[in-house]
Formats: sequence, structure tokens, C-alpha cells
Amino acid sequence: MSKIIHVLNGDSSVQLFKDSGLEGDIVVWRELLCEGPLHTKIASDEFWTKRYAYFEKELKVSRIEYFDKTIKEVLKLEDLSCYNEIVLWFEYDLFCQVNLLAVCSLLLKEFRKTVKFSLVCVGWVKGESELQTLSDFSSEEFVELYKNKLNLSKTNLVFADESWKLYVENDKEKLQSFKFKNGKFQYLQLAIDQHLKRFSSENGLNEIENKILQIITDNSFSEKEIVRELLIWQHTETVYGFGDLQYVNYLKNMNQYVNITDNTYYLNDLGKSKL
Repeated sequence: MSKIIHVLNGDSSVQLFKDSGLEGDIVVWRELLCEGPLHTKIASDEFWTKRYAYFEKELKVSRIEYFDKTIKEVLKLEDLSCYNEIVLWFEYDLFCQVNLLAVCSLLLKEFRKTVKFSLVCVGWVKGESELQTLSDFSSEEFVELYKNKLNLSKTNLVFADESWKLYVENDKEKLQSFKFKNGKFQYLQLAIDQHLKRFSSENGLNEIENKILQIITDNSFSEKEIVRELLIWQHTETVYGFGDLQYVNYLKNMNQYVNITDNTYYLNDLGKSKL
């Protein structure tokens, strides 16, 4: 009898998946590899050391919590010998696409001809004007998504592994010259193009940092209001796919350009000069 394991992109899709009635075990990918230091070898000691330090210092997540919520899930993918089908469930944005590359890189060493590797990656949907996330689908529609999944060959996983290594290296010229456009990973080029906007522009700040300054100069906002404006901007003009926490960290790193009075942010002279 077929034994399946599903790798879900995060907790938001878990209940929808369970309600769908689809069979199989679940792994929840709770990393955010679009941020923080990386190592090309997923789940190596070097990789975990870098991620432990990042989560502890930047996100205030203890090592115990990180181990329980993240590492324990990833370790489930270390031995897949009892499964004959592995299904990846991810989305179009940068956040998800980087995680998808990492999962594929990890799974490459597990590749066996007797195992079926497949991908469900949502984004453009006929009749919808905006890109769709997994949370935009009903549990019944998850069954249809599964039926229409894409088969991944070893060649596809090798491509994803190569793309992952280039992302980790993070050389702008190499990222610009490599063709990330791929039939199975149809949103990857879009995500990488978005990532390239995180490199510094002429004024020394990247797209997100410049957007923060623009928001602050237009209005007197609190941290919560600035993050809300960033999420609105993200939804309509970008494919970052970040959550509140990522934008809060960006804002905290902008302290040299702002003054804060009564939880309200104002640009200082340096911030004004950057704009």
C-alpha cells in the first residue's frame, strides 16, 4: 500500500490539509530561510549553528523552542525509506520559494527511482486577479490541487539544489545571470527578481528600507502602523511573502535614520538625506 509524506509550507495550511481527508503523514516546514545566515548543506551542524544563532539573537526564539518547532520537523525528512511518495506544498512568494529550494536540496540525497516526488505550488489561478496562497483554497480544493500536482524528476531536484547554492552564495551578478525560469518551478524567477531588490540601491538602502523611509516621511506612524503599511504594499506590489516579524526586524535596523517620540517614528536628518 502506498505510503505518502506531505511537506507543508507552514502551520496555516495544516488544518486545511487535515480537513481535506488526504492520506499521508505531515511535516511542517517552519524555517524562514529568506532571512538570516545560511549554509548550503541543509541540516548539517554548520547549518544548525547559524540558524540557532539567528533565531536566538534576531527573533528572540530560544534554542529549545527552535529545536522543538523546527529541527524536529526537518529531521523527519532525514530517513524516508518507508515512503514511496513525497509531496511538497508551497506558494509563489520569495519566502516560500527559498524554503522550497532548501527542501529539494535536502531531498536530493533521498532520491530513489522507486519513490515519486511531486510538487503543489500555488499562485496564479484562472479567474483570479491576484496570486493565491494555500490559505485561499478550501479543504475540498486541496484534493484537486493534489490531483494536479507536478511530478519532480531527479533533474528537477538537481536544478533546485543548484539554485539553492546560488541563493546561499548571494552573489548579485551570478543571481542576475542564472536562468531560474523553469517549468516545474514556475514562480522561482519571480521570487529571485524580488530578492535582487534587497541588494543596496544607489543611496545604500534596499527596496524595503527605502519603502520604510517613504512611509515614515508621509505620515507620523507607530511601529504597528508602519508594519501594516508594509504588508499592504507587499500584497499589492511585491512577492516577498514576509510576516510581521520580518518587517519589525527591518524597522529596528533603521534606527540610525529615525527618531522615536511617544512610539511615533520621524525621519532624522540622515533619513531625510537618504530619500
